[in-house]
Amino acid sequence: PYYIDLNQNVFLQAYLHSSDKDLMLFVDTCVASPDPYDFNTLVYYIIKNGCVRDSSFSTFYSPYKYLARFKFNAFEFMNRHTSVYMKCELDVCRLRDYSSRCYQGCISRSKRDLSSDR
Repeated sequence: PYYIDLNQNVFLQAYLHSSDKDLMLFVDTCVASPDPYDFNTLVYYIIKNGCVRDSSFSTFYSPYKYLARFKFNAFEFMNRHTSVYMKCELDVCRLRDYSSRCYQGCISRSKRDLSSDR
């Protein structure tokens, strides 16, 4: 476990271990839950489908495309849960493949998708 205070900045870094330097990382989705085994019932999206959902989220410059750096403010689930668990999904793409997911950025939900999850 990593202990932090409420509203403290949480800094994360993901690193792709590969000998192929023509690969890049893209942070697609990061979701938080008070239950480490259930990321569907009570969840909070920090970023979803490349779209930032939490105003405290920001990315940091990295000289390497195989390194993703970002931060957000620590929070709690309505004072009822003492722990928050994170799950992030990252995409690995070929550098300069502009048709890949990494270059598409935020993909907002379609008009037919009426889900209200946050």
